[in-house]
Amino acid sequence: MSSTEEKKIAAVREMASAWEKKDWRKVGDLFAPKGVLHSMMVDPVVGREAIYERISGLGAGIDEIVLDIDHIGVIDGRVYVERWDRFTFKGKKGEVPVVGVISFGDDNLITEWREYYDRAHLLREMGVEEFDHHGRN
Repeated sequence: MSSTEEKKIAAVREMASAWEKKDWRKVGDLFAPKGVLHSMMVDPVVGREAIYERISGLGAGIDEIVLDIDHIGVIDGRVYVERWDRFTFKGKKGEVPVVGVISFGDDNLITEWREYYDRAHLLREMGVEEFDHHGRN
């Protein structure tokens, strides 16, 4: 594995750690200023500050979360992550299988993070019918 690939994987692990610590500012700061977070079943969130606001709004309801990475690797310069998000959201425990595809700029900041998961399954696990871009249901 090249040092560039190792840096990308380390950045993804740093992101997982920031989620687990509920350090929403750190999550946002790992994105490029014009980075994109795109849960594929909803509109993308564009820009570091918008991503921070989205994640911190959602994070307000999270009691705890673990991003349990099963597989991680670099293909064609992108990091692919297969994981389980295990969480307690407003007192309700849940877990969701997720695949993420992450692209980086030359500065090793995330330019795009695409998330693939079953949204209906996520909402059931969270115990909500819907939540907006600010994490409110």
